[in-house]
Formats: sequence, C-alpha cells, structure tokens
Amino acid sequence: MKFSKPPLTLSQQLAKWQSRGLVVADTAKALHYLKFIGYYRFSAYTLPFQDPAHHDKHFRSGTTFEQVLELYVFDRELRLLVLDAIERAEVAVRTCLVNEMSTRHGAHWFIEARHFGGRFDHNRFLDKIDKELGIAAGARRPSRQHSEVFINHYYAKYTSPDLPPGWMVFEVLPLGTMSLVLANLANVSDRKAVALPFGIDEQVLTSWLHCLSYIRNVCAHHSRLWNRQLVIKPLVAKKHAALVPVRDRFYAVAVMLHYMLGLTAPKSSWHERLARLVDGQPAGNLRVMGFPAGWKAVPFWGFSTEDFAI
Repeated sequence: MKFSKPPLTLSQQLAKWQSRGLVVADTAKALHYLKFIGYYRFSAYTLPFQDPAHHDKHFRSGTTFEQVLELYVFDRELRLLVLDAIERAEVAVRTCLVNEMSTRHGAHWFIEARHFGGRFDHNRFLDKIDKELGIAAGARRPSRQHSEVFINHYYAKYTSPDLPPGWMVFEVLPLGTMSLVLANLANVSDRKAVALPFGIDEQVLTSWLHCLSYIRNVCAHHSRLWNRQLVIKPLVAKKHAALVPVRDRFYAVAVMLHYMLGLTAPKSSWHERLARLVDGQPAGNLRVMGFPAGWKAVPFWGFSTEDFAI
C-alpha cells in the first residue's frame, strides 16, 4: 500500500486530537508545544490515555493536553536522571577494566589480538580507535588536533607506539565499544578481576554494561524510556533475584544503577531523586515501568520513614 497521508498544519494536528476527545484548555500553549516538540513525537505519549473500547484512538473521557504534557516532561526528567547514573557507572567500570588489564598485560594490551576471543573483530576495533583519535587509514598519527588535550600531548611527545596507552584511549571510546571489549576478553580470570570490585559475577557485569549501553543510546536519542520494553535485558545477580520480578522493564535498570552507585558513590542521593520523580506517577504507570507494589519499603533501597511515606 502506498503511503498517502498528507502533512497537517499545527492547527489541524491539534484539531485532530480534539476530535478524538482531548480537552485543550489553552490552545496557544498546546500549539507552542506542538511547534517545538512535534505531533509525531507527542503522539507516543497519548497512547496511555486512549480508550481501549474505541478503535479510532479516542481519548478517555476528561483527558487533557496538560496530562499528556506532564507525562512527556516526566519521561524527559527520567532520561536525564538515568544518564547521570550511567555516567558514574561507566567511569567506574572503565577504570577497573583499564587498571586490571594494564597492570596485568601492559599499557598497550588492547593492541594485541591475543587478549580477545576468536569471535572478536580486533581489526575493526583498532579501526574504531583510529577513527576516535582522528587517524586516517594507513596513517600513524592523527591528521588534526584532538578535542582532548591528553591525546595531543601524547603525539607531541612520543613517536611510538602509534597509539596512546589504554588509560588514554579508553577515555575517548564510547560505552558500547567498552562493553564489547569486556565481553570479549579471552581470559576469564581477566573478566573476573574486572568484576571483583563490584561484587558480582563477570557474566552479570558484562550483561549490565551491555544493557546500560543500550539504555544510554535510548536516552541520548531522546527516545521514550518510561514504558519501554527492554530489547536488551540485564541478567539479575543472585542477590537481586527477589528484587526484580521482570527483567524487561525500567525497574530492572533502576535496581542495577542503584546497586552500582551504592558501591561507587555511597553518598549519592540518586535513589531519592528517583523516588521523588516517580512518586507523582499514577499506579498504572509504575506497573508498566515494572515497579512492584511497596518497592520503597524494601531494605535494598535504604529509605527511612522520615524521608518517605511508606
């Protein structure tokens, strides 16, 4: 079937929603948000407000534009909160990975294919490093100044090896690449050594890093997070088995991040900010996100009755 839907003006877009029962108290305000957020992007946040008894995307009686906007803002604030936690977790794992591998195998361990499993495309990995450093194919040095001063300093002072040491290189590699490196280390004792400071099995840490890379991409591309069914699900550590009833919803990510922050930043108030953010959400939304009833009363979260009503 050929696509034939014509584009609609902002007024026509709003009128379409109103014809489906959306209550719009402030037309100018609604048009403003449509202008700068977009009808298509906003539409995803109207889905929870649609009446399943209708087949024409009709809204439940009394649904307002403000309610849809509040859900959109909530999702945005959730993504920002999650990115803050992922940054700390990423830095912690990167540091442990680089420290362990460098002290065990030397500063340029990552250049040697023997440290990786046979299914790992080592040449492609080195090409990725060259790209991040601005080194053209066949060249030995960057063709331009790098945005990181420490990379420029290395090439200004040293002529070999062609690549900086691991603690410099991994600072400019994305989380997804680091996740692949950890998952494909050939020696299981290396993976266990990296996971040891986190108190979890190396397979669990590898799974968590893979999931966090996926979640980070979701957040970085401003995609919906609150009700997302995770395509890449984290393994659940044995100590958390009773905490996580389902692995494919946001709550599993929240448990993972709270655990990581508890180790790496014990004074972090991230879990308190999370609780304040989700407290304003209807119970139905929390169920979709995977939050179990009474989740704040679980000792794992460490809330006191003085801080939160349980």
